[in-house]
Amino acid sequence: MAEIIRLHYPILKNKKPVRQVVAMGFFDGVHRGHQAVIERAKSEADKLGVPLAVLTYDPYPAVVFRALEKPLRYLTPLAQKKILLTKLGVDKIYVMQFTSELAKVEPQQFVDDVLMCLNPILVVGGFDHLYGGNSSTADMMHLPFYAQQRFDVIVVPEFDDNHKKIGSSAIRRALDIGDMNQVNQQLGRIYQTTGLVVHGEARGRKLGFPTINIKTPELEWLPGIGIYAVKVKVGDDWYEGMASIGRNITFGDERPVTVEINILDFQREIYGENVTVTWYTYLRGEVKFSTVSDLIVQLNSDEYQTRQYFDTVN
Repeated sequence: MAEIIRLHYPILKNKKPVRQVVAMGFFDGVHRGHQAVIERAKSEADKLGVPLAVLTYDPYPAVVFRALEKPLRYLTPLAQKKILLTKLGVDKIYVMQFTSELAKVEPQQFVDDVLMCLNPILVVGGFDHLYGGNSSTADMMHLPFYAQQRFDVIVVPEFDDNHKKIGSSAIRRALDIGDMNQVNQQLGRIYQTTGLVVHGEARGRKLGFPTINIKTPELEWLPGIGIYAVKVKVGDDWYEGMASIGRNITFGDERPVTVEINILDFQREIYGENVTVTWYTYLRGEVKFSTVSDLIVQLNSDEYQTRQYFDTVN
C-alpha cells in the first residue's frame, strides 16, 4: 500500500527523499484521464528505476478561494484515493494541506519550496493542472522554465471519450442526475461509496422488501435521487440489490434523504457493519404512489429489472 506523507507549507527542510518521479494533481475520482497521467508517470519511473510519488492536496482548493455553494464532498475521499493510486503503482502519496498561505505562493516559489523538497528527477502532470496560487503562469506549459533544468517535465495531453472531455466536474454532474453509465464510463470502473448500516423505520420489511439503511460519510458524493441496481459488499462477500436514494415521499413530504438497499435473497441483520456499495445503473426516479399496493407492484417490477440487469452483466 502506498505510504501517505502529509505536508504543510512552508515545508520543513528535512532530509530529502531519494530521487523519484512525481505526478501532480488533485486526482478526485482517479478517472481515466487521471489514470493516463499516473500510468505515464509509472512507465517513466520504471524506465529510470526510481519510485513513483504523487503530489496531491487536501482539502479541495476551492475551499480557500470561495464560499462553497454545496457541502464539501469528494468522488474519492483520501482513503479510497490511496487504494486506487496504489493499484496504479504509486509508492508515496504526498498530501499537501491547501491553505491560504499556499494559495499565495508564486509558481517559481512553489517549485523551489515544494517540488524541490520531493527531489524529483521528473514531474508529470495533466495538460490543465495548476500549482501554487492564482498566477496565470502556474501551469504545466511554464513548468520547464521554473524547473531551471533541475528536473524534466512531461505534460500528458487531454484524454477524451468519444470527443467528450473526461473530467471530475463532468462526473459530478452526471452523478447528480443519476447517469451512472457516463459516470462509470469516465471512471473506468463502477462508482463506489461506503457507509454504516443503521436502524431505519423498518417500513420495507412490512412491505415484503426489507432494506438496510446506510449512513454515508458526509464527504462522499452520492448519486442523485432515484432507484439503482447496486452491489453491496458485506464482509468479504458481494450481493446484488436495489437501492433507493430519496425522501420516501409516498409516506410524507419534506422527509430527509435516506439511502436504503434491498439486498436480494439476503435475510441477515447487519446493523453496525461497514459496507461498500457499487452503483451500476439507474432504474427510475422517485415516485409518490397513491397507495401502498401501487408501491409494492412497483417494487416487484424494480426487483425484476435488477435481476434481469445483473443477468446480462455477470
